[in-house]
Amino acid sequence: MSAVRVPPKRLLFYALPIVLLLFVLPYLVSPYEVTQLSYGLIFAIAALGFNLLLGYTGLLSFGHSAFFGVGAYAVAFMVKYLKLASMEAFIVGGVLTSAAVAALFGFLCVRYTRIFFSILTLALSQVLWSLAFKFFWVTGGTDGLRVPTPSLLGVQMAPGQDKMAFLAHRYYYYVLIIFLAGVGVMWVIVHSPFGKALQAIRDNETRAEFVGVQVWRYRWFAFLVSGVYTGLAGTLWVPLNGLTTPDILVWTFSGKIVFFTVLGGFQTFAGPIVGAVLYNYLETYAVGHTVYWQMVLGVVLVVLVLALPAGIAGTAARLFARARGSA
Repeated sequence: MSAVRVPPKRLLFYALPIVLLLFVLPYLVSPYEVTQLSYGLIFAIAALGFNLLLGYTGLLSFGHSAFFGVGAYAVAFMVKYLKLASMEAFIVGGVLTSAAVAALFGFLCVRYTRIFFSILTLALSQVLWSLAFKFFWVTGGTDGLRVPTPSLLGVQMAPGQDKMAFLAHRYYYYVLIIFLAGVGVMWVIVHSPFGKALQAIRDNETRAEFVGVQVWRYRWFAFLVSGVYTGLAGTLWVPLNGLTTPDILVWTFSGKIVFFTVLGGFQTFAGPIVGAVLYNYLETYAVGHTVYWQMVLGVVLVVLVLALPAGIAGTAARLFARARGSA
């Protein structure tokens, strides 16, 4: 896979106006639109983690819904059984739980590659879905578990305050800061010697072994980091959604995460972010305008993928590079 490389200084130059826009957006658009963007940023965190496996390690997982769901259910259990209401406690619990599950699943999966790896991750995620579905007296079954709006840095939502306004302002900025921190950490990871080793494994596993890269260990650690990112996304998602059900553990949700990444372009660092935000808006628009939203969304996504095989961000980067070269 030939990645589209953009110099860090130029990338920062492009990203700074976007970051500034994200900070002022709540004052420019309606609370509903801000909430939709919060969903998009949360899905972007999951897509960033997933792309560490697909784009940088060369492993296609169909089981990342497991980590998203584990993060969400960890929050729901902390609310139901521990009576906690702190978002910071939720993040610690969700990240640690998803890390434990990712460590176990990674230990079982990363010894395999290609379709064997994909099918094994799919099977393990379906085991978790089955447990959440069958043990309904613990998980709530198809009725799910409700999660109230948590406190943020010790600040509760004021009595009588509009929930949408709280989510579109305080919670949005909370998600935005975590998203930016996650992007920064992932940037450091993929440009570190560890990230370069992952790319070496992706390009030629045999050569990587010959130069001393411990392939299994590097894959396992990449799997762990990827699962933590996806679990963090699930942790942030469930207070915004207010409810968690077994649907987020099923394989079709893993398919969504794959679509995020492929749609935006897994050959670029920013591609999964673009794909996640765009997909969320496409799905929301389709659901709101037709009962055949799944068919419409499927057709739109197929057309986009066929027309832009490098993804939206990848195609845009290539066109920009070509324009600069011909100028």
